[in-house]
Amino acid sequence: MATQAVARPRPSAFRSVRALLASPMAPFYLVLGSVTVLVGLGLLMVLSASAAMAQASGVSPYFYLIRQARSLAVGLVPAAILVFVPPDVLRRFGWLAWGIAVVLLLLVLTPLGVGSGGNVNWLVLGPVQIQPSEFAKLALVVWCGTIFHNKRGRLHEVFQLAIPFVPLGGLVLVLVLAGRDLGTGIILGLILVLILWFVGTSWKVLVPSFTLAVVTMVLLVYGSGNRMSRIAIFLDPSSDTDLSSQPIAALYALASGGWWGAGLGAGRQKWGGLKDGAHTDFIFAVLGEELGLFGVLLVIGLFALLAWAGLEIALRSDKMFNRIVAAGLTGWFVVQAVINIFVVMHLLPVLGVPLPFMSYGGSALMASLMGVGVLLSIARDTPAARTYRASRPSKKSRPRMTSVMAATKED
Repeated sequence: MATQAVARPRPSAFRSVRALLASPMAPFYLVLGSVTVLVGLGLLMVLSASAAMAQASGVSPYFYLIRQARSLAVGLVPAAILVFVPPDVLRRFGWLAWGIAVVLLLLVLTPLGVGSGGNVNWLVLGPVQIQPSEFAKLALVVWCGTIFHNKRGRLHEVFQLAIPFVPLGGLVLVLVLAGRDLGTGIILGLILVLILWFVGTSWKVLVPSFTLAVVTMVLLVYGSGNRMSRIAIFLDPSSDTDLSSQPIAALYALASGGWWGAGLGAGRQKWGGLKDGAHTDFIFAVLGEELGLFGVLLVIGLFALLAWAGLEIALRSDKMFNRIVAAGLTGWFVVQAVINIFVVMHLLPVLGVPLPFMSYGGSALMASLMGVGVLLSIARDTPAARTYRASRPSKKSRPRMTSVMAATKED
């Protein structure tokens, strides 16, 4: 009697995806992959969005692309180094990072500081011009990880939680706001609130802290005519046709993109409607016009993937420093991306916040890449990743076939 072979059920695609995501190094490669695509797409959109403005300024259409690619090359060096620096070593430099950030922010308020768009947030050191507030985001997250790691087990005490987090973290925020950079100040404030939430702070502390931050922001907006005009334009775009042309042009760009867009380079709003923000704060609008809903959903999906992978790294970590820094860096990237996209979609007033990894800007790109380097270092230090890397045979222990061994086997 012939036996019939029983077909084994093949694993479903859903199970395969779950098994892949559960692998020890999955968050590492998902962060690396999503950021790589975002940076590559950003370079493409910087070229498309800035070529017209560059030619109008009398320079090469590749002027801004070359500068962005140069910043990318410079930023990849420290980022690649940070990937292989153990988080335990990074923790020892938390206070140093905070000190350097404070010194650089103080120098911005001296004659070395340079203003741009009503904000004084650039620092000129010889031939180098940097924006210290971008690097302050990374320094603040690493510093918070250091102080909370050292106080682990005592964070349920309000005093231990607040000191030195509130006065010294607030100092960094005050120095940024002193340069009238409200957009970056909001990002830093949200990072601080998110870190408090990540460490399990009680709502009795979180709600007053958030309320104080909102009241401070309202006072800063009320005390600035430029910011009040942005609020007025947000509430009534027809109130000022000159200032409102930029956010309205962003909406026109998104609306005219359709499903697949007008085609790369075929956008119209970058020719003047978006003014000087087409390749910086409003690059998402250019992407929506030229790549359509497909490009918009692709970018949103990549940031969602980055958010999942970053939080998964934090959850898988077994050290307080690693958890806080991974969650803080992820919160930084995602919150800043959400604010930028909401501004482009006219759901928030114009705040001057760039889209991470995509908007033109050397300091923002280099600081973000360094943050990714730290995040990847923590991904390599999760318990499962350590076990996985330790179980893999090293190059020295792998058998190597030489011509002599091959000849011996043939004999």
